Amino acid sequence: MALTGIEIFKLLPKTNCGDCGVPTCLAFAMALAAGKAELTKCPHVSEEAKAKLSEASAPPILPATIGSGDTALKVGGETVMFRHEKRFENPPGIAILISDTMADAEVDARLTRAKDLTYERVGLTLSSNLAALKCESGDAAKFAALAGKAAGSGANIILMSQDPDILAAGLKACAAKKPLLYAATKDNVDKVAALAKENGCAVAARADGLEELAALTGKLDAAGIKNIVIDSGARAVKQALQDQIVIRSAALAKKYRPLGYPTITFPAEMTDNPLKEAMIAVMFVAKYAGIIVLSDFQGESLFPLLVARLNIYTDPQRPLATTQGIYEINNPDENSPLLVTSNFSLTYFIVSGEIENSKVPSWLYVKDTEGLSVMTSWAAGKFSADIIGPAIKKSGIDEKIKHHKLIIPGYIAAESGGLEEELPGWEILVGPREGAHIPGYLKTWKP
Repeated sequence: MALTGIEIFKLLPKTNCGDCGVPTCLAFAMALAAGKAELTKCPHVSEEAKAKLSEASAPPILPATIGSGDTALKVGGETVMFRHEKRFENPPGIAILISDTMADAEVDARLTRAKDLTYERVGLTLSSNLAALKCESGDAAKFAALAGKAAGSGANIILMSQDPDILAAGLKACAAKKPLLYAATKDNVDKVAALAKENGCAVAARADGLEELAALTGKLDAAGIKNIVIDSGARAVKQALQDQIVIRSAALAKKYRPLGYPTITFPAEMTDNPLKEAMIAVMFVAKYAGIIVLSDFQGESLFPLLVARLNIYTDPQRPLATTQGIYEINNPDENSPLLVTSNFSLTYFIVSGEIENSKVPSWLYVKDTEGLSVMTSWAAGKFSADIIGPAIKKSGIDEKIKHHKLIIPGYIAAESGGLEEELPGWEILVGPREGAHIPGYLKTWKP
C-alpha cells in the first residue's frame, strides 16, 4: 500500500536543504506521495529509507526499458494526465512491423528505413529505430533468423508471437538486445514470464479487455516481473482510444497499480490506409501510448509524426534552448561581423540559418536567456544591456576579432545606448528586426 505524505516525511532526512529542488522535506514528501517527484532527487536519503519508500516513490505508471546500452528505449514513468500539469516524461517508441514471411529484400529495406529515417530539427535528432518482428510463418528457425538479422541492424527489437517456444528461439538469436517479448496471455503467462525473467527482458501483456489485463499483470508481478508493457487487445480505433484513457486515469487518479504500466498500440492493425494509420498514430502519441507499431515507415508520414512527438513531449516549463557561447558560421576570421541573439532554439536556428544563407563569414554569440526568445527575454529583463555587455566581455571574442563592433537584434534597439556604456570603445550596430533581412544586412558589412 502506498504511504501517505506524512509517513514518507518521517523517513526523509528532514534537513530542508533544497537539494531535491523543493524548499522543504515535507513538500518533497507530499510530491512523492502524489507521484509528482522521484526519490532519486534526494541525495541524502538512507538506503533503509529507500527500501521502505520504493513503492511510494514509484511513478503511477512504472517505466519499462527495451534494449540495452545507450540506445535502449525507456517508456512509461508518467505522472500526469495532461502535459500542462507538469510534463510528459518518456516519448513513445515508434516501431516498424516486419514479418518473417517477407522476402529478404523487403526485410533489409525495412531495417534500413528504421535506421536511416532520421531528421534534424532545432538541434535535435528525431528517429525511431525500433523494429517489431512478427512470426507469421509458425517456423521457429525462420523467426530466429529474422531476429538475428534485426539484431545486427542496431534496432531495438520487439519479438511478436504467442508461442513461448517461438519467442525463445527468437530471443536466443538476439538476447543481448534485451527485446520486448510480445505477448504474455492468460494461456502462456507462466512460460513467457519465466523466459523474460531468465533473460532480463521486458514483457508485453495482452488480454481481451481491461479486467483480464489487470489479472494478467498481477500474475507477472507475482512472478517478479516489473518491466511490463500492456495491450488491452482493442483494435477498433474508438475502443483503443477509450482503453488508453481509462488505463491512464485508473493508474493516475485511482492509483490502480495493475494498470500502472506503459501501453503498446497497433495502428498497423487498425486500417489499411497509410494516411489514416499516421493519423491514428499521432492520436496515440497524445493519448497515451508508450509504443506505437506501424505497418511501414515512409518519410512523408514518419517525419510529421516524430515532430508531433517532439512537440508533445517537450517540457512546457522549459523551452528548447541552445548552449551559450560563440558560434562560427561560414568560417569567419578576425574581420568578420559579430552578432548576438538569445538561446531559444528556434531563434538560434533561424538566425544561424539566415547567416549561413548570406554566405558572409560571421561570429554569432548566443546568450543564455533561459530558452526565451529575443522579445520575451528582453521584456523579462534577461536580455538587456547590463546582461549582454558583461557576457560579451567574458566570452573571449576579443581574441577572435580585431574590430569592436556588435550587431544586436532590431527588437532590442533601445539597449544600444546602454551597451555602449557597458562596452566602452565598442560600436553598437542595430541589425534587422526579422531574420529574413539578415542576409541583405550582412552584405553591407564593413569592419
